[in-house]
Amino acid sequence: MDFNLTEQQKMLQNLAGDFAEKEIAPRAAEIDRTAEFPRDLAKEIGKKGFQGLPYPEKYGGSGAGYTSFVLVLEQLCQASVAVGAIMAVNTVPEEGIYRFGTEEQKQRLLKPLAQGEWLGGIGFTEADTGSDPRLIKTVARRSGTDYIINGQKQFMALAPALNVVLLFARRENEEGLNAFILDASTPGFILREPCDTMGIRGLGTSVVYLDDVRVPAENLIGREGQGFEILLEAISVERMSVAMQGVAVAQAALDLSLDYARQRVAAGRPIAKMQAIQQQLAEMASRIEAARWLVYRTAFLHDQGNSIQYESSMAKLFASQVAVDVTRMAMQVHGSYGTMKTLPVERLYRDAKMTEIYVGISEVHRSIIANRLI
Repeated sequence: MDFNLTEQQKMLQNLAGDFAEKEIAPRAAEIDRTAEFPRDLAKEIGKKGFQGLPYPEKYGGSGAGYTSFVLVLEQLCQASVAVGAIMAVNTVPEEGIYRFGTEEQKQRLLKPLAQGEWLGGIGFTEADTGSDPRLIKTVARRSGTDYIINGQKQFMALAPALNVVLLFARRENEEGLNAFILDASTPGFILREPCDTMGIRGLGTSVVYLDDVRVPAENLIGREGQGFEILLEAISVERMSVAMQGVAVAQAALDLSLDYARQRVAAGRPIAKMQAIQQQLAEMASRIEAARWLVYRTAFLHDQGNSIQYESSMAKLFASQVAVDVTRMAMQVHGSYGTMKTLPVERLYRDAKMTEIYVGISEVHRSIIANRLI
């Protein structure tokens, strides 16, 4: 693995950093406070070509690869995890189509997603499923040349602005899941109440009802009953993305802590000169760097054509723990000011905790890692 970034990667990193600093960061607190989905920023992410970074040009992408993707994601999430996560969620249907779709589906469905013309999401989680596909109750029934889908999905991100969804449903009277690309404007796709989460607010996470939703058979991704295999591959990229979100939120917390420690004076000197504070800052920086390179390596492996189901779970587990630990230490450095909603540290602390919860809680990822080891 070459640890030096290419000129293209540096250019993308700088482009994303400039966009994050000028357009995302000034609105991060407002997005968190109102929990309103930032449609204009989502469109701008698409216009800049960030949605299609990993995918070939013939499918609407730029062919920059997964390492470039996480480099861009890191910059966006340092400004706002909620905004960066928009780009991350969109990769799930893209990955499903790219890995398992036909050539016709890649041209018809992947291209507009990668070009930023569409916004895509995932419909898997239900009230009782957690991460267990056997408990999915949403059913897809074959009806002529179509499928009729009935059920309910929880925690569907980007829901108010979705064009398409990579939807997973149980086969009627058969074992296994099917995966479909569903047009969100289809009658029966009903957006219900939003999920008022503690962190990563503004991601548009909602409950969605599926009432006799008709999907053409040509939108079935992969084979009948292959849905869970498709999910594992597609969601591994989102797990890598959540790991990078953890790194980014931790880095943002460290940057704030350094600035505060240099300026805050106690006993006649900046607290940055105090050994207790220095111990915290050094610990924060070391953990962040370890998590960052774990995510970079995961992206590098995927660029080489390897499956990252195992590596993405390990990266997500470790980086989310780092995010929680580092933001907690950042609050300690800030003292009482760290608890104030008028300062970013409090928001970062809540966002960090979300990285341990969504796209599989840490305990699920420990089981995945342990089973692989055993």
